[in-house]
Amino acid sequence: VLPPCLFLALLLLAPALLAKDERGLIFNLDVGELCLQSAQCKSGCCHRVNGLSLARCAPKAAESQECSPKSIYGVYYKCPCERGLKCDASKTIVGSITNSDFGVCKDPQD
Repeated sequence: VLPPCLFLALLLLAPALLAKDERGLIFNLDVGELCLQSAQCKSGCCHRVNGLSLARCAPKAAESQECSPKSIYGVYYKCPCERGLKCDASKTIVGSITNSDFGVCKDPQD
């Protein structure tokens, strides 16, 4: 048996999850639109310039661009790399907490 709040959340999110190709108010957001989590963006990156700025969907980082490794927070100061690339960053405990472990996107085949 599902708790009532979980059932309500599933009921409200089901239409958004089913309409993957359609742009929505909460999910499938285009580059430049306001977001709270990267899962909301078509690109997979919800980016903010600094701690006081509003987060917006942004394209993922290309080869040789600055990047952040995947984060549990879902909002980035530097977007993660495009598919097939790896963010070459040194990971520290403090950097993981403050979302400040930055690196450069590299092709793992090189």
